[in-house]
Amino acid sequence: MDKIAVLIPCYNEEQTIEKVVRDAKEALPEAVVYVYDNNSKDRTVELAKKAGAVIRYEHKQGKGNVIRRMFREIEARCYIMVDGDDTYPMEYARQMADKVLEYGSDMVVGDRLSSTYYTENKRPFHNMGNSLVKRSINTLFHSDIQDIMTGFRAFSYQFVKTFPVMSKGFEIETEMTIHAVYNNLQVDNVVVNYRDRPEGSESKLNTYKDGIKVLFTIFKMFRQYRPLLFFWIVAVLLTLISAVFFIPVLIDFAETGLVAKFPTLIVCGFVELAAVQSVFTGLILHNLGVQDRRNFEIQRNMIEAMMEKQGE
Repeated sequence: MDKIAVLIPCYNEEQTIEKVVRDAKEALPEAVVYVYDNNSKDRTVELAKKAGAVIRYEHKQGKGNVIRRMFREIEARCYIMVDGDDTYPMEYARQMADKVLEYGSDMVVGDRLSSTYYTENKRPFHNMGNSLVKRSINTLFHSDIQDIMTGFRAFSYQFVKTFPVMSKGFEIETEMTIHAVYNNLQVDNVVVNYRDRPEGSESKLNTYKDGIKVLFTIFKMFRQYRPLLFFWIVAVLLTLISAVFFIPVLIDFAETGLVAKFPTLIVCGFVELAAVQSVFTGLILHNLGVQDRRNFEIQRNMIEAMMEKQGE
């Protein structure tokens, strides 16, 4: 098992990858630097190997697929994940690794948004999207994560081996964050400087397409991780819709003693039944979620015991 593994997912980063690998080796001399190539069509692999990285491959396209492969294959006490585009200075890697190894952090977030991101990043819709995602997740999950979408993070062994990677693309960062806050893992922030990509280097992130995927991921994981609140909201909305159409029927009945709109009354009844079913659905899924969290804690304890045995 490595003490520190630096994980760099890459797709066509020949302009910057050599520098990123060398900076990583300089910042963390004891670390093993892994570059996972995701079907690059340029000299990314050649230059990464020249800089001293261990080269591995993931042929399914998408950052989520690469991270799934990395987390499955690499064994380390601490993982540093960084993009291969040289937007994150590796000088912060030591501080992030120490939080995992010495302070017991499960995930350390390289916080760009509290430093230079908004001035360096030349894509205004990216700035707006990062702020929207940050506020959404912190509100829905009662957390205080300062940068949801950062590609610079550190992880413990326990986090990596218990994190179920479901996303295929850039929404993976959102998934990581929600997994951490939902399972009450220790998450710390380290403020890092951000520098925009050098001229000629192009982002693989599509502002609109990937932004919609991220928002859909938040919605999907809110339903999955906070089912009681989600289905209570659905129940309230259904009740309001039912009430809006039922009130005129009730007024007519109070005035005439007759129900003139039986179809409307029947539909209102079915809508309200759906609201009641929504409440019970939320309760059932909430109880299943509690059981999943118990199982997650047991799994973490087993991994912790295994690591202690390996350290003896």
